[in-house]
Amino acid sequence: MINFEEELKNFKPSLEVSEAEDDIKNRDLTDVADIIADLINEAKKSN
Repeated sequence: MINFEEELKNFKPSLEVSEAEDDIKNRDLTDVADIIADLINEAKKSN
């Protein structure tokens, strides 16, 4: 039978997962709110 507690003690995440996690957290993504804010600012400047 598998001893899950022992297996969890030996678990080490792969470097790929850690690197991907950092990349995702550090990525600056533009969302819909940012786009709308930019459109409003541009409309205010043109008036």
